[in-house]
Amino acid sequence: MAMAATVSSSGITSCAFSRSVISSEPKVSQIGSLKLLDRVSVTTPMPLNLSGKRSSVKPLNAEPKRNDSMVPLAATMVAQVAEEVVETEDFAELAKKLENASPLQIMDKALEMFGNDIAIAFSGAEDVALIEYAHLTGRPYRVFSLDTGRLNPETYRFFDAVETHYGIRIEYMFPDSVEVQGLVRSKGLFSFYEDGHQECCRVRKVRPLRRALKGLRAWITGQRKDQSPGTRSEIPVVQVDPVFEGLDGGAGSLVKWNPVANVEGSHVWSFLRTMDVPVNTLHAAGYVSIGCEPCTRAVFPGQHEREGRWWWEDAKAKECGLHKGNIKENANVNGESKPIVEDIFKSENLVALSRQGIDNLVKLENRKEPWIVVLYAPWCPFCQAMEASYDELADKLAGSGVKVAKFRADGEQKEFAKQELQLGSFPTILVFPKNSTGPIKYPSEKRDVDSLTSFLNLVR
Repeated sequence: MAMAATVSSSGITSCAFSRSVISSEPKVSQIGSLKLLDRVSVTTPMPLNLSGKRSSVKPLNAEPKRNDSMVPLAATMVAQVAEEVVETEDFAELAKKLENASPLQIMDKALEMFGNDIAIAFSGAEDVALIEYAHLTGRPYRVFSLDTGRLNPETYRFFDAVETHYGIRIEYMFPDSVEVQGLVRSKGLFSFYEDGHQECCRVRKVRPLRRALKGLRAWITGQRKDQSPGTRSEIPVVQVDPVFEGLDGGAGSLVKWNPVANVEGSHVWSFLRTMDVPVNTLHAAGYVSIGCEPCTRAVFPGQHEREGRWWWEDAKAKECGLHKGNIKENANVNGESKPIVEDIFKSENLVALSRQGIDNLVKLENRKEPWIVVLYAPWCPFCQAMEASYDELADKLAGSGVKVAKFRADGEQKEFAKQELQLGSFPTILVFPKNSTGPIKYPSEKRDVDSLTSFLNLVR
């Protein structure tokens, strides 16, 4: 991650940065004895015109009236942009040019190109780094966030700390009250635990986001390639948004910027510590990826950050719909859309069960030996993460009288697995003891050999 004060391609040359607003909220500690450069004061913002020249303008002091779309002059500072339409840009080519650029350079380019028609999507997690980068450019910028009505109290306090720290007003977008009321009255407060999070997210997040983006020509997100191996591994630093429409309407009317796409999560945190900015206190409690309170939990050491989101569902479904354009599949010969991936769990001591095979195992009342079976999907990154340990378990138990098996439970087998095999999310691990009428579900997310062996010994 580049944190140099001089960035030639962004137009920032030997800037002395100074902080004008200080928050009393908790901040991450500073690294070592690193002395920070002062920042450019943004008390008087410098708006941009298309010629690249900047002139003084007073910041917006009063919060404007809101409408269904993003309010035109809300949040941080007002950018005076010439009315001429920006020339059509080849964003695929621009993404190649910026592939090795620093987040600061990418942010500066985004703000330069779109002025007041672009805004930062702030979720209340580590994407506060985006606001810091925007602040460092010295350009006017806007910030919006989706208030679903079900965020953690710590997240709301964090929003307030960020506003105070940067001297900005976040543009909050709320779900339609009638839609929320209808959902809750018909299905209850926690229906997503039974039928998936997509419907609730669609009402509380996706539709408010759609309204917000209809008032913009571009938006800035904190997506990183390492956040979700199943859905975000190929995101570019800039792209034409494949899902949402912008101010002009229609396909291709919205541009999506991902300045930290190529940055590792650990480097983002190094940046936050160095710049001594407010962070959500939930991070200190083990929360990495933070969303709504009922759908977010802390993760164990070694777990991927997305395992703390919608943990009861498939790993593949761990997108709320805001970035569903990331999910790419390939059509097979039958016209079905399925990801093309290599199978996993390949030990010679492991039994691959067919649908009939596991059906017989479930119905068998007097088994001669105990079985341990993993219900998996080969595209699932969490299944992939336990492949080595499960293969090792199969080799370790070879000849011990315990059968180790796998059953691919995605696709057309998924409904059967959910109804008959207690499948909740991938991977699900079952133990079939001798002389037992049904399987026992392994309850822990620790999938190392020792943990699996200990559980097996307790129930076999």
